[in-house]
Amino acid sequence: MKNQHLSPRRPPSSEILIQKIRQNCEEIIGFCNENQGEVFYKLEQALRPRIYQFACLCLELFLIRQHEQFSCASWIKAGFYAQPTPISRTLKTTFGCVKYWRTYLLNKKKGTGGFYPLDGVLGITGDGFSIYVMSLCCKLSTRMSFRSTRLIFSSFLDWSPSSEAIEHFVLGAGRLGSAYMEVAAPAEGDGEILVIEVDGKATPTATEEELKKRRGIRKKKSCDCTCQRHRGKVIRQNRKQKRRKKGDKSKNGRSITLVVMYTLKAAPDGRLHGPVNKIIWGSYACRKVMIAWARRQATKRGFPPETSKKVHIIVDGEVCLREQLSCLFPEATFSLDICHLEEKVWKVGRTFEKEGSDELDKWVEPKRTWLYEGRAKELLEQLKELRKTLSRRAKRDEAKRIALTGLINYMAKRLDMMNYKEYIEKDLPIASGIVEGAARYVVGERLDCAGMRWIPGRAEALLHLRCIELNDDWDRFFQWAHDRWIEKLRQSGKMLIRTNEPIDLLSVNQHASEQFLKAS
Repeated sequence: MKNQHLSPRRPPSSEILIQKIRQNCEEIIGFCNENQGEVFYKLEQALRPRIYQFACLCLELFLIRQHEQFSCASWIKAGFYAQPTPISRTLKTTFGCVKYWRTYLLNKKKGTGGFYPLDGVLGITGDGFSIYVMSLCCKLSTRMSFRSTRLIFSSFLDWSPSSEAIEHFVLGAGRLGSAYMEVAAPAEGDGEILVIEVDGKATPTATEEELKKRRGIRKKKSCDCTCQRHRGKVIRQNRKQKRRKKGDKSKNGRSITLVVMYTLKAAPDGRLHGPVNKIIWGSYACRKVMIAWARRQATKRGFPPETSKKVHIIVDGEVCLREQLSCLFPEATFSLDICHLEEKVWKVGRTFEKEGSDELDKWVEPKRTWLYEGRAKELLEQLKELRKTLSRRAKRDEAKRIALTGLINYMAKRLDMMNYKEYIEKDLPIASGIVEGAARYVVGERLDCAGMRWIPGRAEALLHLRCIELNDDWDRFFQWAHDRWIEKLRQSGKMLIRTNEPIDLLSVNQHASEQFLKAS
């Protein structure tokens, strides 16, 4: 990104900039008149940098006028000393680099702690980038990698922050995501029934060994050739990798807990319509954090613990998850995701009949029908009777007994969540399809791509921003964050948004455990 045409030593007057803007505007008009026979594609290419240059001059005029009209009298009366010569600064905006000037104030008593009051008035932080640039980079980063964000950004604006700077923007803005979700006003027009779906998905995380290699001293290149082919060949020859054993996993997954919350509206036709005001939130923190968050959100949306309204929760069958949810949602009804249960029935059926055969369909279909008819208890008794017909010694029945016993134990612990007939009659959901889809497009499409290795504290910031963006709440969030940054800037005189520090998940877990115990 090229610097603009301002003098590096002293600020130009606003009159000079107005002349430059008029001259630049005349040049653009002349350029369009002189290229009447030009192909439109080339004309549009050549016109864009001229428009950006014109926009930079307009921004410079605004900043110079602010500097000329700005008064430091109130600070001087308060005991500050203004340096006689204004200090210039380059600010990277969407249109390019803009240089402006501002007065530096020093504290007479302390002799230190100087600041630029104009930056506080205009809301310009110490990052060197405009907040709008940081907002665009963060929003793009929720959809694509930092490298792709840089490519897309530069494709439209002819310049881009580095991938490292973009990551620091995300870490700085993302640490406010959780606080925003606590104070954000609930959407209007909620339904009468609250539905909560909970699921998890693991993302690949970097091992300690990988981090040690990444952060350690790089070895000197032993290849005398600079081409990519031969350098890569030497690296592969020198790299010592342990061969993985059967069952070993290279993903080193760290689980994210996802909560999807929405309401259903009753209609005159007797059915429940929705989802209404769906929100998605996820975190690497312990499940108690997410369950406590769901409790606070439910209360905010008009479903407090003592409510008489209907709360319906769908889970994938983990007993500990259901127990924790029951502590904070004692009034809720629980449904075991029927798709998970059907998968287990099919798995058992494949030990009795050949996969893909008509006999397997005939074996499974009656059992599925019993589930939908609310006869789960009868099905459980039937499965127990079927197990009695199997030999405990014969190897031919060993796999059948193991699979059947697993299904029986699974159903026995979760019978109270299998009231599928009642839920179907009331038009309540019995499958967690929405949160399953969220696990795919919220986590999988951004955090579980090929070659990615995350540090959870860093991925947490990106995950929060991605949830906010997918909830269609980005503009409100960034306006709220912007107001907080500006307030801090005006109080202290200095403010940095971008950071390299990850979110401290350990302190989040400790605080959440305390809040969970209080709430339960």
